[in-house]
Amino acid sequence: MPYELRKGQKAVNISVLCSGSGTNLQAIIDSVRSGYIPAKIALVVSDRKDAFALERAKKAGVETLVLNPKDFRSREDFDKEVVKNLRARNVGLVVLAGFMRLLSPYFIREYRNKIMNIHPALLPSFKGTCGIKDALEYGVKVTGPTVHFVDEELDHGPIILQRAVEIKEDDTPETLLERVHAEEHRIYPEAIKLFVEGRLKIEGRRVRII
Repeated sequence: MPYELRKGQKAVNISVLCSGSGTNLQAIIDSVRSGYIPAKIALVVSDRKDAFALERAKKAGVETLVLNPKDFRSREDFDKEVVKNLRARNVGLVVLAGFMRLLSPYFIREYRNKIMNIHPALLPSFKGTCGIKDALEYGVKVTGPTVHFVDEELDHGPIILQRAVEIKEDDTPETLLERVHAEEHRIYPEAIKLFVEGRLKIEGRRVRII
């Protein structure tokens, strides 16, 4: 059965999984703090103790958890520990924000249609870790970020929101990334808000906004 929030449901705890600087985490923190996203960030999880995202979370008074993948026998064992901590905090939505680990099938099953990711290209084009560079080298005229639900395949789940970013003739990977990031920081909070408000309905590969 596809997962569907009840109309008007707002009591959602969010967990954000990060590995890096956490710019999208900051956009989410700011949107929760302002009331734009009517939810609570219950936990920020990182697989790197030096991720700057942890500093952003601590500054905002958000609980953090660091788990070293080397302490676990398998990817699934790592994910089981994450899920255990999410369940303990009644997390209803998992948000990937620069989390550099693939989720195991176990994690996907436990949070089916309750995991979001943001990708810096217009999916299904330019999947993988080099979306900005690949789009620029291919010569497309338009790219932009995609927010999607996560399934068992890489960068594959149903698309929630996309935003077009024109590629300029003199763009470099750095200048293009800056503009794509600016749009990411707008549409990721918007997608989370829609989920929390019960306005997303998955129908096959389509996500309807109701």
